Amino acid sequence: MLARKSIIPEEFSLPGLASRIHRKPVFRDRVNKARFIAKSGSCNLAHKNIREQGRFLQDVFTTLVDLKWRFTLVIFTMTFLCSWLLFAMCWWLVAFAHGDLVPNRTSGIEQCVTNVKSFTSAFLFSIEVQVTIGFGHRMITEQCPTAIAVLIFQNIAGLIINAIMLGCIFMKTAQSHRRAETLIFSRNAVIAVRNNRLCFMTRVGDLRKSMIIGAAVRLQVVRKTTTPEGEVIPIHQIDVQTESAAASNSIFLLAPLIICHTINKDSPLYDLSAMELQCSDLEVIVILEGVVETTGITTQARTSYVTEEIQWGHRFVPIVTEEDGVYSVDYSKFGNTVKVATPRCSARELDEKPSILIQTLQKSELSHQNSLRKRNSMRRNNSMRNGGGSSGTMRRNNSALTVPKVQFLTPEAVGQNMAVT
Repeated sequence: MLARKSIIPEEFSLPGLASRIHRKPVFRDRVNKARFIAKSGSCNLAHKNIREQGRFLQDVFTTLVDLKWRFTLVIFTMTFLCSWLLFAMCWWLVAFAHGDLVPNRTSGIEQCVTNVKSFTSAFLFSIEVQVTIGFGHRMITEQCPTAIAVLIFQNIAGLIINAIMLGCIFMKTAQSHRRAETLIFSRNAVIAVRNNRLCFMTRVGDLRKSMIIGAAVRLQVVRKTTTPEGEVIPIHQIDVQTESAAASNSIFLLAPLIICHTINKDSPLYDLSAMELQCSDLEVIVILEGVVETTGITTQARTSYVTEEIQWGHRFVPIVTEEDGVYSVDYSKFGNTVKVATPRCSARELDEKPSILIQTLQKSELSHQNSLRKRNSMRRNNSMRNGGGSSGTMRRNNSALTVPKVQFLTPEAVGQNMAVT
């Protein structure tokens, strides 16, 4: 019997075939973690083990404003009921001390409060005094100075309660995040080439006609980092500079704008390629803040993008067009993107080897020309099947679809041409 080694050569065995297969670099899977800022702008943060709860009572008004509506309404109702019951007890004690509750009372002695004969009637009179209804059936007399003092205190207490509760409800209905509901962000962010540099881009817009005055946009990258000393920072916030004004990042949010961040040496995305970005655990936070034109209240809108929501090699489609002398915005295409030729390498590699960008654009142009040639050949074949009557028309159409050649110059060639000029 022949040996197995003589039947199957080593180069065709399973280990030999596996050794000749080109292995792609293997990256570890990104561990799914909770995002710091939700898409709606709410902070995904829970406060636990707070021992100094009394600090919240020192700022009662802010505590009431921050409460949910159901708790605010319960507190609102209970405050009025407790105040009515408290002063009803006071009126009942005044009537009891004066002897107005005695059944066989002498008719010649006038009561402190007319027609207050029980706690129920005292409670009704307390409501009439505090909300200034005044039905006329019950009223105070001049017999008891104590009753006059109780009347003064109840009026002052009622005004204070009304002012606090109405102010709290007004602040809850006019909170700044209500205006932020009409400030929208694109569902996904994109990374593409703009002005020969890799750029991180997202789109923001305002649905209302009333503008945001002094609108400013800030970008932050949140990631888990470890210092050289071994200290672990779970939420490390890194500020990212946008393409707008270097000092204030202010924008004129008249129409939807594309916020662009150029990935340079100072960017935390500088060393990340397309593959490494998908395996990283960073989160890009976009913060838009400004002053509401109609109310003058400062508002802030927030959103975030994790790595699954960052599309590499895409670009936002235009949504602003001019129609009959008016600029029109099509919000149905607000988050639509289109694929464009983009190198898959990092910005650092692109700076070290500028030829990568030239080669990528050349391949994209060649593929586009090939697709046009295939389209022209298919149209030519269809015209030949249908007959030769439209051959002249097809020639004219083919000549119109011919794409001129685009010459790509490296940075060195551009410098030589400028020197010759």
